[in-house]
Amino acid sequence: MKPVIVVHGGAGRIFKEREEGSRTGVVRAALRGYGILKQGGSALDAVEEAVRSMEDDPHFNAGCGSVLNEKGEVEMDAIIMDGKNLDSGAVSAVKCIANPIKLARLVMEKTKHMLLTDRGAHLFAQAMGIPETPGEKLITERSRERWKNNLEKGRKILRCQKWFLCL
Repeated sequence: MKPVIVVHGGAGRIFKEREEGSRTGVVRAALRGYGILKQGGSALDAVEEAVRSMEDDPHFNAGCGSVLNEKGEVEMDAIIMDGKNLDSGAVSAVKCIANPIKLARLVMEKTKHMLLTDRGAHLFAQAMGIPETPGEKLITERSRERWKNNLEKGRKILRCQKWFLCL
């Protein structure tokens, strides 16, 4: 069977000046995931790699480039699921982790839990040897400007969640 991977670059409107970067990022993520599948890697490995690629790309609301919370901090959620056995792992309110999808997968594979949040997720990341990334390194100029504009207009800032299913 020929491997297939489908990647989308999030929800919401993509403005003209960001189209090329977003499209390039989606293609890069799909190619990274596809490369793993083509080499016989698992669907979970492919999904994690595709998502990591997007978390590292400031064009997306994931990892570097995430929408900031009301305090002006990056605070992220991630979930991954194995479609074969319906195991899943998730993290929420994660700070200072460049790739929360990796942490979500570790929750699925290394704990009896389905979800770890905030301080518990932070302690688990430390126990698993996940390196911390200074929060400022995850903030882009675009995210900071959007945060300032929302505060000036009195808009409530809600964190966005990302969900990934691996079949």
